Amino acid sequence: MRAYYFDNIPGDQRLPHDSGNPVSDEILKSVGVLHWHIPTSQQNLIDTVAEERSYKNRDTITITKQGLGDLYEAKLKTFYEEHMHEDEEIRYILEGSGFFDVREHPSESWIRCQVDAGDLLVLPAGIYHRFTLDENNMIKALRLFKDEPKWTPLNRGGPTDVNPYRVDYLESIAVN
Repeated sequence: MRAYYFDNIPGDQRLPHDSGNPVSDEILKSVGVLHWHIPTSQQNLIDTVAEERSYKNRDTITITKQGLGDLYEAKLKTFYEEHMHEDEEIRYILEGSGFFDVREHPSESWIRCQVDAGDLLVLPAGIYHRFTLDENNMIKALRLFKDEPKWTPLNRGGPTDVNPYRVDYLESIAVN
């Protein structure tokens, strides 16, 4: 996985938008983002990570224009809306590629995480983020869950700023 600051230049969200300013693992950890590279030929290692982090359930999601048909553009728009979840978001990329953008706090800068096959990304509950495909327009990912599989985005706004999971997240990264 490669991480860098988003350039904020208007245009196709699927472009790299690379500002040329890389983001270190230390910065990612400071905002609660974890990542590993586990070659897809060694997927059995995912079970070890799942056990260590108490992930009990999993499913697979494939995002392509062919697979989503007429819903494709609407789904991408939904994924790209700034939101948070009340659970960790865990994705292991099986095929394809894309971008997870996470908000650095308190700077409000976007950090773009470019993910490819073999990348495992963990976003903490309460972090503001968004997702988009890249120009390859395809990703297949294993989603891991601590409880029952669910994906409930809470779009950023007044209610999410005071959501207990958001408040806990901010406390966990020592931001007051």
